[in-house]
Amino acid sequence: MKRLVVLGAGTAGTMVVNKLRRALPEDEWAITVVDQDHVHRYQPGYLFLPFGGYQPSQITKPMTELLTPGVEKITAEIERVDVDSDEVVLGEGTRLAYDQLVIATGTTPRPDQTPGMDGAEWRNSVFDFYTLDGAEALGEKLRSWDGGRLVVHITEMPIKCPVAPLEFTFLADSYFKDRAMRDRVEIVYVTPLDGAFTKPVASKMLGGMLEDRKIQVETDFYIQEVDNELRCIVSYDEREIPFDLLVTVPLNMGADYVARSGIGNELNYVPVDPGTFLSKVSDKVFAIGDAADLPTSKAGSVAHFAVEVFVENFLHHIRGEQMPQRFDGHANCFVESGDGKALLIDFNYDVQPLPGKYPLPVVGPFSLLQETEVNHFGKLAFKWIYWHALLPGRELPLPALMSMLGKEEVEA
Repeated sequence: MKRLVVLGAGTAGTMVVNKLRRALPEDEWAITVVDQDHVHRYQPGYLFLPFGGYQPSQITKPMTELLTPGVEKITAEIERVDVDSDEVVLGEGTRLAYDQLVIATGTTPRPDQTPGMDGAEWRNSVFDFYTLDGAEALGEKLRSWDGGRLVVHITEMPIKCPVAPLEFTFLADSYFKDRAMRDRVEIVYVTPLDGAFTKPVASKMLGGMLEDRKIQVETDFYIQEVDNELRCIVSYDEREIPFDLLVTVPLNMGADYVARSGIGNELNYVPVDPGTFLSKVSDKVFAIGDAADLPTSKAGSVAHFAVEVFVENFLHHIRGEQMPQRFDGHANCFVESGDGKALLIDFNYDVQPLPGKYPLPVVGPFSLLQETEVNHFGKLAFKWIYWHALLPGRELPLPALMSMLGKEEVEA
């Protein structure tokens, strides 16, 4: 009996085990997934929690309910991966042998990596929304906050869902308008990028949307520290941005066991072939989703499209055959823009977000790089799709590789 071990039961890990359990004979392959948590969280829902859009019970489910029968779940911390002996060492010292290993433990915010970020003002005037408890605490703060200077800040790229800070900013603008207090709130968007987004066409449009909403943008800001006494963030070039309320996206990093195993880069992401996800340390080890050092967005859509490519490749790989497909970095994201509207962006390693229609030319129904109510409803509908189609590993009528159909070529 051969053993496939998957580390992490988040989006990518759950999809992998559910799809491969149906594809691999049970009398030939045992499948085990390891995660230290019991609960699976719908992380896109964190964005809406501070504004009262969801309750925590609506975005959490027990992990075991989401796994196909025939998949073993081990709840344990991971100490390290021993690639020389093909074993995973768990927290209590148990050694778990594997014939093939998939690392899918994602990425997490690390406020401890920035001096002062998790200091005296943490969860008082300094908040995050990339965790469930952080989003809940921020929601409580917003309900009682009477205005002032709101600074929305990104520490460093890459981060999970790189459009989420923009979405939060747009939703905050809409939230304060609905509460008739927008004139009492100054909003500042602070980014290490040279514009609102990483890609020129989208950056120009999103930057214009910020300007239209009278939101100040501070670019090329590399944070050195959070000064809790003065309540300001300080950059390495000695710029200071004061705040009454700071909503920050801390440095995102992969799991610490990756560093202990000596298989990651400086941010604990596993270097892989960007087309096949095969690690550079062993032909028995893959990394997928946010855990990999892919040069594309760390987003649920990337995990979805990547898993579609991975599964077929994996079946060839274990037969000793060449992997036939190469992932192109396909990502698409709905971008909430407030007032019941959203945009959609669709891109890959080589093609930036462009205007047009998706997934079908002309008819869409979704509009690319355009604010529409249909896009907003698409964003909301995705939660049902996530629980009932994506995680179970059912086929969706969307190509894993990006298509230029429906897209319009434009200059930045």
